[in-house]
Amino acid sequence: ALVGLSNLIDRSLAEVRMTAGMPLQTRLFSVAAFLDELKLSASLEADVKGCKLNVSDVDPLLALDVDRDLLLAAAGNLLQNAFKFSHSHSEVTLNAYAAADRVLIDVVDQCGGLPPGDAEKMFLPFTQGAEDRSGLGLGLSISRRSIEANGGVLSVRNVPGTGCVFTIDLPRHSVSGH
Repeated sequence: ALVGLSNLIDRSLAEVRMTAGMPLQTRLFSVAAFLDELKLSASLEADVKGCKLNVSDVDPLLALDVDRDLLLAAAGNLLQNAFKFSHSHSEVTLNAYAAADRVLIDVVDQCGGLPPGDAEKMFLPFTQGAEDRSGLGLGLSISRRSIEANGGVLSVRNVPGTGCVFTIDLPRHSVSGH
Protein backbone atom coordinates (compact mmCIF):
# COMPACT_ATOMS: atom_id res chain seq x y z
CA ALA A 1 0.00 0.00 0.00
CA LEU A 2 2.85 2.39 0.83
CA VAL A 3 4.58 1.71 -2.47
CA GLY A 4 1.37 2.39 -4.39
CA LEU A 5 0.71 5.57 -2.43
CA SER A 6 4.25 6.82 -2.99
CA ASN A 7 3.98 6.19 -6.74
CA LEU A 8 0.62 7.97 -6.90
CA ILE A 9 2.03 11.00 -5.07
CA ASP A 10 5.12 11.18 -7.32
CA ARG A 11 3.00 10.97 -10.47
CA SER A 12 0.49 13.50 -9.18
CA LEU A 13 3.19 16.01 -8.25
CA ALA A 14 4.85 15.63 -11.65
CA GLU A 15 1.50 16.21 -13.39
CA VAL A 16 0.66 19.24 -11.25
CA ARG A 17 4.09 20.81 -11.80
CA MET A 18 3.85 20.41 -15.58
CA THR A 19 0.20 21.49 -15.84
CA ALA A 20 0.86 24.58 -13.72
CA GLY A 21 3.75 25.50 -16.00
CA MET A 22 6.17 25.64 -13.09
CA PRO A 23 9.78 26.21 -14.15
CA LEU A 24 12.06 23.20 -14.19
CA GLN A 25 14.33 22.87 -11.20
CA THR A 26 17.36 21.55 -13.01
CA ARG A 27 20.57 20.54 -11.29
CA LEU A 28 23.63 18.51 -12.12
CA PHE A 29 23.73 15.06 -10.52
CA SER A 30 25.47 11.72 -10.91
CA VAL A 31 23.58 9.07 -12.89
CA ALA A 32 25.14 6.36 -10.68
CA ALA A 33 23.75 7.99 -7.52
CA PHE A 34 20.38 8.44 -9.23
CA LEU A 35 20.25 4.72 -10.14
CA ASP A 36 21.19 3.82 -6.57
CA GLU A 37 18.22 5.83 -5.32
CA LEU A 38 15.91 4.23 -7.89
CA LYS A 39 17.16 0.78 -6.91
CA LEU A 40 16.52 1.46 -3.25
CA SER A 41 12.96 2.66 -3.84
CA ALA A 42 12.12 -0.06 -6.41
CA SER A 43 13.55 -3.04 -4.51
CA LEU A 44 10.56 -3.27 -2.18
CA GLU A 45 8.15 -3.26 -5.11
CA ALA A 46 10.25 -5.89 -6.89
CA ASP A 47 10.01 -8.12 -3.81
CA VAL A 48 6.25 -7.58 -3.51
CA LYS A 49 5.76 -8.53 -7.19
CA GLY A 50 8.15 -11.51 -6.99
CA CYS A 51 10.56 -10.05 -9.55
CA LYS A 52 14.31 -9.66 -9.49
CA LEU A 53 15.69 -6.16 -10.13
CA ASN A 54 19.04 -5.95 -11.92
CA VAL A 55 20.74 -2.55 -11.99
CA SER A 56 23.81 -1.94 -14.15
CA ASP A 57 27.00 -0.36 -12.92
CA VAL A 58 27.39 3.18 -14.24
CA ASP A 59 30.42 5.38 -14.87
CA PRO A 60 30.58 7.59 -11.74
CA LEU A 61 31.42 10.66 -13.86
CA LEU A 62 28.31 10.31 -16.05
CA ALA A 63 25.81 13.03 -15.13
CA LEU A 64 22.54 14.67 -16.06
CA ASP A 65 21.44 18.29 -15.70
CA VAL A 66 17.66 17.96 -15.53
CA ASP A 67 14.79 18.30 -13.09
CA ARG A 68 15.65 15.33 -10.87
CA ASP A 69 12.17 15.04 -9.34
CA LEU A 70 10.46 14.81 -12.74
CA LEU A 71 13.01 12.23 -13.90
CA LEU A 72 12.59 10.25 -10.69
CA ALA A 73 8.80 10.19 -11.13
CA ALA A 74 9.09 9.12 -14.78
CA ALA A 75 11.68 6.40 -14.17
CA GLY A 76 9.80 5.22 -11.08
CA ASN A 77 6.65 4.88 -13.16
CA LEU A 78 8.48 2.84 -15.79
CA LEU A 79 9.80 0.51 -13.10
CA GLN A 80 6.37 0.23 -11.49
CA ASN A 81 4.88 -0.78 -14.86
CA ALA A 82 7.72 -3.24 -15.47
CA PHE A 83 6.97 -5.01 -12.19
CA LYS A 84 3.21 -4.83 -12.76
CA PHE A 85 3.28 -6.40 -16.22
CA SER A 86 6.29 -8.73 -16.06
CA HIS A 87 5.66 -12.41 -15.51
CA SER A 88 6.05 -13.61 -11.92
CA HIS A 89 9.56 -14.56 -10.86
CA SER A 90 11.07 -12.83 -13.88
CA GLU A 91 13.67 -10.12 -14.10
CA VAL A 92 13.43 -6.36 -14.60
CA THR A 93 16.62 -4.60 -15.67
CA LEU A 94 17.59 -0.96 -15.19
CA ASN A 95 20.55 0.16 -17.34
CA ALA A 96 22.12 3.56 -17.83
CA TYR A 97 24.90 4.32 -20.29
CA ALA A 98 26.34 7.02 -22.50
CA ALA A 99 25.92 7.12 -26.27
CA ALA A 100 27.74 10.07 -27.85
CA ASP A 101 26.30 13.23 -26.26
CA ARG A 102 23.32 11.43 -24.72
CA VAL A 103 22.55 9.42 -21.58
CA LEU A 104 20.21 6.50 -22.13
CA ILE A 105 18.31 4.87 -19.28
CA ASP A 106 16.63 1.59 -20.19
CA VAL A 107 13.94 -0.23 -18.22
CA VAL A 108 13.65 -3.76 -19.60
CA ASP A 109 10.67 -5.88 -18.59
CA GLN A 110 9.51 -9.44 -19.18
CA CYS A 111 5.86 -8.77 -20.08
CA GLY A 112 5.90 -11.12 -23.06
CA GLY A 113 5.81 -8.35 -25.66
CA LEU A 114 3.12 -6.09 -27.10
CA PRO A 115 0.38 -6.73 -29.62
CA PRO A 116 1.17 -5.17 -33.03
CA GLY A 117 0.48 -1.43 -33.10
CA ASP A 118 0.28 -0.99 -29.30
CA ALA A 119 3.73 0.57 -28.78
CA GLU A 120 2.86 4.22 -29.52
CA LYS A 121 -0.76 4.00 -28.34
CA MET A 122 0.39 3.19 -24.82
CA PHE A 123 1.64 6.77 -24.34
CA LEU A 124 -1.84 8.25 -24.88
CA PRO A 125 -3.66 9.40 -21.72
CA PHE A 126 -6.16 6.96 -20.17
CA THR A 127 -4.84 4.08 -22.26
CA GLN A 128 -4.64 0.65 -20.70
CA GLY A 129 -3.66 -2.13 -23.06
CA ALA A 130 -3.29 -5.01 -20.62
CA GLU A 131 -5.67 -7.08 -18.53
CA ASP A 132 -4.47 -5.41 -15.31
CA ARG A 133 -6.62 -2.27 -15.19
CA SER A 134 -5.37 -0.97 -11.85
CA GLY A 135 -4.37 2.66 -12.22
CA LEU A 136 -5.79 5.30 -14.51
CA GLY A 137 -3.72 4.79 -17.65
CA LEU A 138 -1.96 8.13 -17.15
CA GLY A 139 1.50 7.03 -15.99
CA LEU A 140 3.20 6.68 -19.38
CA SER A 141 1.64 9.90 -20.69
CA ILE A 142 2.89 11.83 -17.64
CA SER A 143 6.29 10.12 -17.86
CA ARG A 144 6.72 11.09 -21.50
CA ARG A 145 5.76 14.71 -20.79
CA SER A 146 8.20 14.81 -17.85
CA ILE A 147 11.07 13.55 -20.01
CA GLU A 148 10.19 15.90 -22.90
CA ALA A 149 10.08 18.85 -20.47
CA ASN A 150 13.71 18.00 -19.67
CA GLY A 151 14.75 18.06 -23.35
CA GLY A 152 14.60 14.29 -23.70
CA VAL A 153 12.70 11.53 -25.42
CA LEU A 154 10.86 8.54 -23.95
CA SER A 155 10.40 5.64 -26.33
CA VAL A 156 9.53 1.96 -26.24
CA ARG A 157 10.87 -0.97 -28.25
CA ASN A 158 8.88 -4.20 -28.37
CA VAL A 159 10.79 -7.47 -28.09
CA PRO A 160 8.14 -9.96 -29.29
CA GLY A 161 7.74 -12.96 -27.02
CA THR A 162 9.99 -11.42 -24.36
CA GLY A 163 9.00 -7.92 -23.25
CA CYS A 164 9.59 -4.22 -23.73
CA VAL A 165 12.53 -1.86 -23.49
CA PHE A 166 11.55 1.64 -22.38
CA THR A 167 14.33 4.15 -23.06
CA ILE A 168 14.77 7.59 -21.53
CA ASP A 169 17.15 9.62 -23.74
CA LEU A 170 18.58 12.83 -22.21
CA PRO A 171 21.50 15.23 -22.89
CA ARG A 172 24.77 14.00 -21.40
CA HIS A 173 26.84 15.90 -18.84
CA SER A 174 29.72 14.94 -16.59
CA VAL A 175 30.66 15.60 -13.02
CA SER A 176 34.23 16.66 -12.33
CA GLY A 177 36.55 14.09 -10.84
CA HIS A 178 37.41 16.25 -7.83
